[in-house]
Amino acid sequence: MRIAIITESFPPDVNGVAHSVVRVAENLMARGHEPLVIAPQPSSAARSVAGVFPYPVVRVPSVPTPGYGAFRLGLPSPRIAAALRAHGTELVHLASPFFLGARGMTVASSLDLPAVAVYQTDVPSYARTYYRVGYGEQAAWRWLRRIHNAADRTLAPSTAAATALHAHGIERVWLWRRGVDAVRFDPSRRSPSLRRALAPNGEMLVGYVGRLAPEKRVDLLAPATRLPGVKVVIVGDGPARAGLERALPDAVFLGERRGEQLARIFASLDVFAHTGPYETFGQTVQEALASGVPVVAPASGGPLDLVDDGRTGFLVPPCDAGALAHALAGLAASPERRAAMGLAARVAVQNRSWPAVCDELIRHYREVVHAAPVRVAA
Repeated sequence: MRIAIITESFPPDVNGVAHSVVRVAENLMARGHEPLVIAPQPSSAARSVAGVFPYPVVRVPSVPTPGYGAFRLGLPSPRIAAALRAHGTELVHLASPFFLGARGMTVASSLDLPAVAVYQTDVPSYARTYYRVGYGEQAAWRWLRRIHNAADRTLAPSTAAATALHAHGIERVWLWRRGVDAVRFDPSRRSPSLRRALAPNGEMLVGYVGRLAPEKRVDLLAPATRLPGVKVVIVGDGPARAGLERALPDAVFLGERRGEQLARIFASLDVFAHTGPYETFGQTVQEALASGVPVVAPASGGPLDLVDDGRTGFLVPPCDAGALAHALAGLAASPERRAAMGLAARVAVQNRSWPAVCDELIRHYREVVHAAPVRVAA
C-alpha cells in the first residue's frame, strides 16, 4: 500500500508523536509498503539535524508555537494535495491531527481517500490547563470531533483515551497501542560508571524523561528531591526548564538525550517517575518498563494501562506531590521490592514490539481500505 502519514511533529522534534511516526514508517517499509511523510518544516537552525530518511518526506511551511517556539505548527499548503497525487496515495494516516492534520483530512476527503486518525495528544486538557477557561477545552473538543468524525477510523492509544473520545462524541474509535524497542531499552545497558557519576553516595536514582513543559508537571518532583538517599535526574528540555532548575535545585538536569545514550540512562535508573496527568499513552513509561525499571505514575490516562499497580510500579493520585514522594520513599526503603518490580516490568512489555503493533496497524489500514466508505465532509 501507499500510505501518506500527515503528522503534526517529526524529527528533529523529540516527542511521542515524532517517534511513533518514524517507527511506523520504517516498519511499513520493512513490509514492502511505500510510506510518504508530510510534516512541518523545522526552523532554519534545526534543519541540519532533521535527519535523512529512506522514504520521501515533504515539508510544509510552519510557524513557531506561541510560548513554545521550538515546536512548529504546520500550515495549510497546496503541497499536501500535490504530494498525495504524486505519491499515488491509497490511504492517509493522520498522526495526532489538529492543525496540519485538519488540512490533511480536508484534502483526503476532497481526493476521496480513506483516512485513519491516530489520537495521541490531549489538546483539550492542555487548553484547560493553559487558559483556565472552559471554552478553550470545549472548542478543542469541537475541533477534534470535526477532524476525527471525518476519518474512517480513529485509533486511541489507551482505554482512558478511547473512553474520553467516546464521551465527547467521536465515533468509530478503536484501540491501538504503541510499541517499544525492547532491544535498545534493555536492563543489560545498566552502567555502574554512570550511576557513580550521578549518585556518588549510592543514592536511589529516580529519573524523569520527557519534554520540560508546564503540562508535564515535573515540579511535582520537588518533595522527592529532598528525600534522604534519593537523587532525582531530569532528562529533556523545553520551555519550563529554567523554572524547574530553580524549583528543583537538588536535581541533576542532563538536557536532551537520544539513542544509545538515552537507553543507558533509562537502564541505570532505580525508579522512573512519570508526573504528567494528561498522557494519552506514555511512551517513556513503556521504555522504562522495558529497561527493567519500576514506574511511579499518576492514576490517569495512559499509565492506567501500562503500570500494574503494586507489581511493576505504583499508581498515585494525579498532581499529588506528597503521594508521589511517599511512593518513592517506600521504594527507597526496599531494594528487594524494586528488584522484583523491575523483573516484572521487563516481562510485561516483552511482546509489545514495534513490528507487532505495526502489523496490527496494517490490519486497520486494510479494513478501512476495503470497507464501504463512511467518510463525511471535513
